[in-house]
Amino acid sequence: MGSLYKVNKGINQSIEFKGLKAQYIWYLGGGVILLMIVFAALFIVGVPSLICVGMIGILGAVLVVRIYAMSRKYGEHGMMKALARKQLPKTLKCYSRKAFMQPSK
Repeated sequence: MGSLYKVNKGINQSIEFKGLKAQYIWYLGGGVILLMIVFAALFIVGVPSLICVGMIGILGAVLVVRIYAMSRKYGEHGMMKALARKQLPKTLKCYSRKAFMQPSK
């Protein structure tokens, strides 16, 4: 008899996890690790644990909301394109005609 093979229809699609696309998954993971380090530092310094948990909870909620908003707004490659667009100059000024005067070959 013939074998049954499952067809993978998600080839060449970006990774998505609960609405987060591509690099935003890594950003959220890095933010969570950073929050854990901040929590440990606050706890070691001697800040009461209830205040630490509250502060990290609020910062974590803000982090999740901001990352999801960026994922929705920019999509998979949009944020990199927006950052690249900001690096371009608005105008180019040339005060000399030298750039336009080239010897013909």
